[in-house]
Amino acid sequence: MKKYILSLWILLGSFSFSYGQSADERIAKAMNNSDWFALDSLYRTVPRDSISQFLEIFSRCLIGNRLNRPDISIPAFAELLNTQSENLDLGNMLNSSMMFAMDLSRVGDNKTAASVLSKTLNKAHQYLDSATTAGVQHYIKQYTALSAYKPYEVFFQNKELGTIPFEIVPVGPQKNNSLLMHLRNTSINGIEADVTFDTGAGVNIISDSLALKYKLIPLDASTIVGGVGIQNGSYAIAKELKIGDVIVTDVPFYVINITTNNVEADKYVDCFNIVVGSELMLQLKDVTIDFVNQNIKVPSVAPKQSQVSPNMCFSSNMNLLGKGTIHGNQMLMNIDTGDASYGSLGKGFFENNKEYITTHCKLDTIRNAGIGGVNVSECYRVPNLSIILGNNEIKASEIVVVLQDNLGGTFGYECNLGLKSLMLFNKVRFNMVDFVLTTSK
Repeated sequence: MKKYILSLWILLGSFSFSYGQSADERIAKAMNNSDWFALDSLYRTVPRDSISQFLEIFSRCLIGNRLNRPDISIPAFAELLNTQSENLDLGNMLNSSMMFAMDLSRVGDNKTAASVLSKTLNKAHQYLDSATTAGVQHYIKQYTALSAYKPYEVFFQNKELGTIPFEIVPVGPQKNNSLLMHLRNTSINGIEADVTFDTGAGVNIISDSLALKYKLIPLDASTIVGGVGIQNGSYAIAKELKIGDVIVTDVPFYVINITTNNVEADKYVDCFNIVVGSELMLQLKDVTIDFVNQNIKVPSVAPKQSQVSPNMCFSSNMNLLGKGTIHGNQMLMNIDTGDASYGSLGKGFFENNKEYITTHCKLDTIRNAGIGGVNVSECYRVPNLSIILGNNEIKASEIVVVLQDNLGGTFGYECNLGLKSLMLFNKVRFNMVDFVLTTSK
């Protein structure tokens, strides 16, 4: 099944600067290429006095937002909007305000997040079209609704280590041998629940019928979720989510109609009736998936931030992207336990490896089911590709190479790495503090 992700309506714009200093040129290039690892490395190593004031501040904004360092980005965004507004065109001002609000919400300050967007909208509304204005208002209402709660307070029944058991379950037509992770010993508001753990989901999702069953509190805010298509929904709070021996309170969910409008695909849609993903992982801080013992470990005390270089980043749509290599090709991978296959690669990989693929494989088609419908694409099924992730190497039995322009589109990735590939590792650890992914075999 196709992953569920949050589709932000604003994406990072392009930046073009003509400063004479080489440091500025390299930093601007990293920004334009959305290469947050290069930007982080440059900012760490380049002398501060060789960077223009605007790019120095904006570097901190983007590094903090994309590498999950709100302690860096929040003061930087405030400084940017207060002191550098003359260097921001309308689009970049909106983008910066959206990212600022996102980071404020990540640390629980939803009231200020709503205020930031409201102030920006008041300044810019006369220059915006109705669709853009409605988009900003959409997020203002979400943050305002959340400000009445304390989202994601985490409690551990075991003082040292939380344990969340899971089960690998079959999904879809038997011939496909597709698999998903379902959390066990799980309840919502005291009622037993069957929850899919999907690292590729930027938000938590629940079907409209189950939102009623589990007595979620509706909020005065709407939602937009993207998959194969776009689906509108509502917003709600679960007062308590119990996963294993970890309890999380005031958990926000997007309430949507899960169906795909395809009779065959909808036979299997129940596996995605409740989904939790990377938004929850952010609040758990340190998540290790143990595929051997089929549990997730979460230490009660988060690791302290170190100076290690990150190998994960966020896309503009809150996808968790990890650096890796497939068949000798370095790339960003969307780490997606909600992809029930080994994964897929896009047209760029096909063009770079065309001779190998066309001589080893036959042209085929693949169907992806998700929110809004079913997508049919031409593809090659490539066997035994080498995958390096977290300094360990595996071989996937089959990776699908899809012949479309860009698998990740504006989401910024070249590979969707599915659950069946991740299961070839014994453990996969997400250090959400340093934004470092490690694996073990």
